[in-house]
Amino acid sequence: MERVIDHKIAIGISACQFGCKVRYNGKGQDVTRLIGRERADFVWHPVCPEVMSGMGVPRDPVSLRNGNGDDFWADKADIKSRNGANMNGWMREGCESCLAALRRAGVRAFVFMEGSPSCGVYRTSLKNKRLGHPPGIFGSILLREGFFAIPSVDLQSPIRWWDWRRRMFAFVWLDEAAFDTAHEAVERWHILKFLCQELSRKEADSIGKSIADLKNQSAEDLAALKRRILDLLRRPSETRRVTQSLWKNYVFLKKHFGVESDLIGMPEDERSMTRVAGELLALEILTEKAGLLFGSAPIHYRRSEKRPSDAK
Repeated sequence: MERVIDHKIAIGISACQFGCKVRYNGKGQDVTRLIGRERADFVWHPVCPEVMSGMGVPRDPVSLRNGNGDDFWADKADIKSRNGANMNGWMREGCESCLAALRRAGVRAFVFMEGSPSCGVYRTSLKNKRLGHPPGIFGSILLREGFFAIPSVDLQSPIRWWDWRRRMFAFVWLDEAAFDTAHEAVERWHILKFLCQELSRKEADSIGKSIADLKNQSAEDLAALKRRILDLLRRPSETRRVTQSLWKNYVFLKKHFGVESDLIGMPEDERSMTRVAGELLALEILTEKAGLLFGSAPIHYRRSEKRPSDAK
């Protein structure tokens, strides 16, 4: 079956990470420049919950009080400015406006500013690198609504970006794919199971068992199973596992399909993570050209013709 996404993926992004000078102090940075020409391969949708709330630039910084973003939406926590003003109503409307805009655009992935009390997911404080009260109030929405959430700092690392990117492709592909029958579930799982096993063998084996036992499941059961796979794809892999999967896949493809490349080093070779990311991309290109399944990155994206063409 087709393992290709043939349309540009729409990605939401915290506006301050897209070069918009909308932070409370009037600053912003463009992290998308770090991925080079790939930047043009996506449709970007910058949003800022704080600006959309009606607060201007510059403004007093805000912080969560008495809980986290989940508590905020349960009316158990507040978000206040530095001078103590309660901004709950403002921020609620700002977050809901941003969510509505992302939904209109069909966005399923979001690059967030970690450390923000609004967009942060795992940290809501920048001062002294403290944890704060994660998730932030918009970060809570990203998690609750099932967005594929990418920390903007990881665009600085070629190996982390490769990991996020390949899982994002798999996530978007599965999210859009039909999953209404046992046959469709088995087909989709066959394509994604190697990647899922790398992310969590325990969870992947549990999902695999559930799929093997499918008989007369209801639409609700199949939807829940699809959500389990999507949730697993949102988890970042460990660098060690990514590196191990490179050689494991290469050995398999070389032995069974004659795939070879002088761009891929031996496992004992010393090399940087940037080099490893380059080798993974080379293997992606080789398997795509040969029409083979690369278990670690099984879904191809429409702009593959723009990738480097020096893989042998």
